[in-house]
Amino acid sequence: MATKRSESALDWLNFFTANVQTGFGAFVVVFLTTQAWTEVQIGLVLSIGTATMMLSQVPAGMLVDATPRKKLAALVALAAIAGSALLMVVTPTLVPVVGSQVLHGIASCVLTPAIAAISLALVGRSGLGERLGRNARYASLGSGIAAALMGAVGSYFYAGAVFWLTAILVIPSLVALAAIRGATMKPERMRERKPRTPASEFKALLTNKGVLIFGACCLLFTLGNAAMLPLAGTGLTRSTGAGANLIIAACIVVPQLVMAAISPWVGRLAQSRGRRVVLMMGLGALPVRGLLLMVVEHPAGLIAVQALDGVSAAALGIMVPLLAADLTRGSNRFNLCMALFGLSMGIGGTISTTLAGALASWISPGFAFAALAVAGMLAFVLATFVMPETRRTDEDPNAPKRRRGLRRFWPLPRRRRLAQAASSAQPVPAATTPPLSR
Repeated sequence: MATKRSESALDWLNFFTANVQTGFGAFVVVFLTTQAWTEVQIGLVLSIGTATMMLSQVPAGMLVDATPRKKLAALVALAAIAGSALLMVVTPTLVPVVGSQVLHGIASCVLTPAIAAISLALVGRSGLGERLGRNARYASLGSGIAAALMGAVGSYFYAGAVFWLTAILVIPSLVALAAIRGATMKPERMRERKPRTPASEFKALLTNKGVLIFGACCLLFTLGNAAMLPLAGTGLTRSTGAGANLIIAACIVVPQLVMAAISPWVGRLAQSRGRRVVLMMGLGALPVRGLLLMVVEHPAGLIAVQALDGVSAAALGIMVPLLAADLTRGSNRFNLCMALFGLSMGIGGTISTTLAGALASWISPGFAFAALAVAGMLAFVLATFVMPETRRTDEDPNAPKRRRGLRRFWPLPRRRRLAQAASSAQPVPAATTPPLSR
């Protein structure tokens, strides 16, 4: 059973890991621009990093599944990320920078499933939903604080100082990882006795109805989501000029704050009411956001609309590992399943930016937003009417019984709730009178 010390250490591991990962992304573009790199060179390097992450998803998931030492996998990944940050800043030439991006891509694909596997081993399936909610809260807080801190450091010193800070922040991440006690991590007992080949592992997942449906939901979600903010930012830059940077920063920070606020509640909701309700909430926010971005032009309205992105991010951030745990129950394919979902999201995100840019150029930005909203609506329809519910009531004895039809999406009437509470209450033993002594 997980102790408070291990639970708290996992919280801070998520916080500092998010700090470390924030150092890559937009800060890479800023640093390489200050080193007189051209846009073509920067685009090439970023494309190599993205391709590396997509190709490494499945092998990294299989690697984390195969090793019983999940903490060691996370330690090696963190050390590799620190090395990639130092390689970037010390020698900012083509070959070392490409090597840095490749190393960071592979390490990130190992680190994410390793943390999810540690979470599952600490709390088990019965507490995984709430645990993932805590992970998401600390990760979103870490990302927001690190973005502000690294932006200030890069502006006050020089752009390369961001990567020195990234390497330094790996140290508290390793301290938090070491504080997780291995004795509290209880790996799940597998039902499968015969060893399976990698081909049979893939076949078992690709023939699972839930895996295929949710993989399609992930692809459609990122197809609709990835290009929304860049597309809105393009129009915002044309209308407001230099002030667009501050507004875009607010559009990034606000969803992080929303995600930090609601993630624990989302995790508890998934544990008590089922996965489908949370999935519908997260996927349903995407088409609403796309339709609102078609008509909202004021900067304050754009920031308010972006709050819906925090709802989607909280729901999907919890649902991806939680559904992977549900769909691989009793097997050793948890991280491989997560990797397949991540690959689906990567493919959708890659198509999204290209498709939205083409539609905005050839037709209009409004039509591009409408197309992205349609992709999100298709994901919502799949989750609502096709995706099976994966929560098992025996994992949460206090959860209400599942209802059929559309009634499962609404709470029980008050009279029925009281009746269920009365029937599940323990009977109070009657008072007995001691016999009189003779």
